[in-house]
Amino acid sequence: MGLLPMAGVRVVSLAVNLPGPLTAARYVEMGAVVTKIAPPGGDPLAWVSPEWHDNLKEGQEVLTLDLKTESGQVALAERLAWADVLLTATRPAALERLGLGWEALSAGFPRLCHVAIVGYGPPDEDRAGHDLTYQATAGLLEPPEFPRIPLADYAGSERAVSATLALLWERERTGRGGQAIVSLVEALKPYSHALCYGLLAPGTLLGGASPLYGLYRTRDGWVALASLEPHFQKRIRCGLGLDRLTAAALSEAFGGRTSDEWDAWAREADVPLAAVRGATCPGG
Repeated sequence: MGLLPMAGVRVVSLAVNLPGPLTAARYVEMGAVVTKIAPPGGDPLAWVSPEWHDNLKEGQEVLTLDLKTESGQVALAERLAWADVLLTATRPAALERLGLGWEALSAGFPRLCHVAIVGYGPPDEDRAGHDLTYQATAGLLEPPEFPRIPLADYAGSERAVSATLALLWERERTGRGGQAIVSLVEALKPYSHALCYGLLAPGTLLGGASPLYGLYRTRDGWVALASLEPHFQKRIRCGLGLDRLTAAALSEAFGGRTSDEWDAWAREADVPLAAVRGATCPGG
């Protein structure tokens, strides 16, 4: 395996809850050396989901510092002196109170790149929120149903990683660090475009109107079929021995085997069909 894209990059993370730890874990995957600075009370994620918290901090040095004290600030400054990246997920006003506003950081550590994850973009970057309110703002909720995944945290995390790489690349050209403000709401907005354009709206090709793009019961579960192209449809028809690919005919055919059997059949026949499985957990 070649050199990882963030090999040799040193990161200090003050980011707690979820988007920050998700981002820091991606840094580690990409080869960075990450030091997680935890507050005296610990990361709230540790009591919301202890196992996930422990998984996300794997491969990182973890220090507990009280940044409201002089000793904590001195210890942090010592770390930032050799760091390439500072990752935060704290509202800007709170960072200013800690002496960690961008002007102070840039003056004290000219080569430091600061990736600041916030909920809302300027001028509302100090507005309070969490994943649920960010999804509400971006138009991705359908009350009374709750979202199944914290999409804002995931979207923001990946955008933060991209912003980090861009800052590091810019520093290679200029010799100076920079700051990127990553808004979780702004990261979510492109996800709503599929809704704006009705891509998966009920009655559309991808919203249940076609029997060739849907979910079917099997003997022990479900399979997902996404056979839109004519050559795939021909393989499905021939492989299942059907004259017509109707919802009724497909339902009857798929009910005769288990999901795993159909998954194996699809691989062999080279058609876009897959067993519907549960969540993929770390180490699973």
